[in-house]
Amino acid sequence: MSYKILIPQDIPREGKDFLLEKGYEIKMGSGMAEESIKKDIEDCDAIILRTAVLTNAIVMAAPKLKVISRFGVGVDNIPVAKAEELGIWVATAQTANANTVAEAAVTFIATLGKRFKEIDIDFCVKGNYNIRNQLLGNDLEGKVVSILGFGRIGKLVAKKCALGFGMKILVYDPYIKKDQMPDYVELADSWEEMFSRGDFLSIHMPFTGEKLVTSRELQLMKPSAYFINVARGALVDEAALIEALNNKQIAGAGLDVFEPEPPDKDNPLLHMDNVIAQPHSAALTKECTIRMSLHAAQNVDDVLSGKVPSWPYNKPLAPRNLK
Repeated sequence: MSYKILIPQDIPREGKDFLLEKGYEIKMGSGMAEESIKKDIEDCDAIILRTAVLTNAIVMAAPKLKVISRFGVGVDNIPVAKAEELGIWVATAQTANANTVAEAAVTFIATLGKRFKEIDIDFCVKGNYNIRNQLLGNDLEGKVVSILGFGRIGKLVAKKCALGFGMKILVYDPYIKKDQMPDYVELADSWEEMFSRGDFLSIHMPFTGEKLVTSRELQLMKPSAYFINVARGALVDEAALIEALNNKQIAGAGLDVFEPEPPDKDNPLLHMDNVIAQPHSAALTKECTIRMSLHAAQNVDDVLSGKVPSWPYNKPLAPRNLK
C-alpha cells in the first residue's frame, strides 16, 4: 500500500527522494492557511512540517494521520497534546541542526565582541578609516560566556568557546548536576549570577509559555555585555531589550529570532548599529537543511514501517494502526 505524505512547505530534494525511493506518495500542499491544510491533510498518513501552524482542528480533520514530522526542532506550532490523544506520533529533527546553530551562536559572540558591524558601518559606509583607533573591539580569551540551557546546542557552544577561544563558561540548567559538567564548565549558583557575571549571555532553552529574559534580567547585565538569542523570540521581553539597548544598559545583541516572526520592518532591533539580526536562519545552511530533510523523512518512514520514530518527541499510548 502506498502511504501519502503531505508537505505544506517545500523541503530539500534529498528528503523527498528518500521517501519516493521507499515507495511513498508525496503531496505538496496548496497553502499554509488552516483551511488549506485541513483540506490537504484529509487523506494523508503523515505530514512533514516546517513553520506552518497545525491546530487541533487540523489534526482532528486527518483521520489517517499517523505522524507529524518536524523539519526542525521546536514543536510550538504543533498541538502535541491533541496529537497524542489521537494516537499520532510527533517527531523532530532534533540532532540535525545542533552544531549548525551552535556555530551561529559562536559567530554572534565573536562578531559582537570584535564590534565588526559597528566598525564596518563607520569604515565602509561613512568612510571613516580612523575608526580603527576610535572604536576598539575586545579579546574573547578569558571572557565569561553565560549559557542558559545545557542541551545539545548549549554543550556545543560551551565547547567551541572554551576550547576554541579560551573563554570561561558559566552554565545554568536546573536539570544538570555538577558531576555531569566538563571540566571547563562552571555551574552557576543562581539565575541572577548568570546575568551579572556574563560578558556574553547566550540562551538555549525551549519556550514553555513564559518570558525568561525581562527588564529585571537585563538590568543585572554589565553595560559591556552582549545578549545572544538563537532559541525563540518569545523567551525575551522584546520591549525591555530595546529599552536596554537604547539606554546602553548592555553593549549589543545578536538575534536570530523575534516575536512575532517575521518582525515588523520598523522594529528598532533591525536598525541598531550594535545589533546583528538574522531572519531565523541560524539552522539554514546547505548541509543542515539536507540533514533536517532526511531526518524528517526518516521519522516518517520509521512510523509508517511500524517502528518508533528515530527522534520522537512524544509517545502516544495507543498509536494509530497502519492500514
